[in-house]
Amino acid sequence: MSHDGFDLAAAARQEMIDHGFTPDFPKDVSDQLATIGVSIDTSLRDLRSLPWSSIDNDDSRDLDQIEWAERSGDAIRIAVAIADVEASVAKGTPIDNFAAAQTTTVYTGVRTFPMLPERLSTDLTSLAEGQDRSAVVIDMIIAADGTIQSSNTYRATVRNQAQLTYNSIGPWLENSASAPPKIAASSVLEAQLRLQDEAAQRLAAAREQHGALVFDRIETEPVITNGQVRGIAVNRHNRAAQLIEDFMIAANESIARALREAGISSIRRVVKDPERWPRIVELAAQFGDKLPPTPDSGALNAFLLRRRQADPIHYPDISLSVLKLLGPGEYIVAGPGDPEQGHFSLAAHDYTHSTAPNRRFADLVTQRLLRSLENRTTPYSGSELETIARNCTLKEDAARKVQRAMSKRIAAVALERRVGESFSAVVTGVTPKGVFARVLDPPVEGRIMRGEQGLDVGDRIRVKLLGADPQRGFIDFGVLPSR
Repeated sequence: MSHDGFDLAAAARQEMIDHGFTPDFPKDVSDQLATIGVSIDTSLRDLRSLPWSSIDNDDSRDLDQIEWAERSGDAIRIAVAIADVEASVAKGTPIDNFAAAQTTTVYTGVRTFPMLPERLSTDLTSLAEGQDRSAVVIDMIIAADGTIQSSNTYRATVRNQAQLTYNSIGPWLENSASAPPKIAASSVLEAQLRLQDEAAQRLAAAREQHGALVFDRIETEPVITNGQVRGIAVNRHNRAAQLIEDFMIAANESIARALREAGISSIRRVVKDPERWPRIVELAAQFGDKLPPTPDSGALNAFLLRRRQADPIHYPDISLSVLKLLGPGEYIVAGPGDPEQGHFSLAAHDYTHSTAPNRRFADLVTQRLLRSLENRTTPYSGSELETIARNCTLKEDAARKVQRAMSKRIAAVALERRVGESFSAVVTGVTPKGVFARVLDPPVEGRIMRGEQGLDVGDRIRVKLLGADPQRGFIDFGVLPSR
């Protein structure tokens, strides 16, 4: 994909190489892939008749999970079935070694670099509509107060009855659009989605009560016509995306608890107490709000909810600022008896990644650890897990850098013709390399080259676009005097 002589796809490939990734699958991976087919274990529990459905992006083909729910008195039983990638990819094989080195699928906006070969992730293990697949099922009972009353995990044969999308289900659940065709054609499916939404609302309310943070996240994607970037589109996090997120969080907590109770070492996903808490306190004070001097997720969430109610238009600015100040998560190893480090943003005491084995290596490792509970084997030593956790953290950071570099290049292409225009922006980073801000419309980030003195994360400013260079991925702003 080129734009005025600049090849964005080639730039994405080079960014992958520069950040330690291997953008192309080696021959031994292709050789192994040729030997793999769809394999269904006939001894597994058969749950194919249940009305399973998936909700994902419009163009997703690597479907990692499907969901089903039923009412059980005052409680709601929800089951999340995860693609059984472990059954197709043995430890130490070429595909596994490649995935272990990459650790994640990288999305660059113009090209996706998958962790696993596409035939495996989008076909052989994908929980695509109408296909019989083996899966790892996390079966949970959600109480009326949103707590997970009980959970258990087992392997089963499943069949996705309806592949749905965030963009069609979200507006319908929010009562801002009519039912999409598959829902309109099936009262069973409609009842399923309503019940799943009810369960998700319970889970979200309980997490909020415990201090989980509520963000209004804005995700962007390039608008591409005939291979040319025409602009930047905004995807808002809607109720369907929130439903899936709530279910995945519950499933990940349940898996973490099962592994801890089994007394085996496993990988955890943690977000530590923010080091820049004083700046978050300062940010709240700018709005006449007061936060305690030490990190408190419940108090922070109460502040965020107040800001969302008081100023919903600018709430995404606050969300973005707080997210930046919290810092990224990381992978660690938790052994028997180790203290729970927790996930500050989710107010979760014990949390792992297990729901996306097609695109995150940590999840595939967790799947193997779960299987080890069945056959009483030890797939990884403690030192192996430490190495994997460290590499997953490093590569996730590298993937963010690739994505950030490419989003800047794509944005530079989209903004080339708008040099000299002024925009509303929020400061998103203050680093030794410079001060950075995100323009609100279109939502793109760049460096402040003029007037950056004294700024800090969260400051709202007006900027002028000084330049846009797709080759270097540079977008340069100057601060305009406040009126």
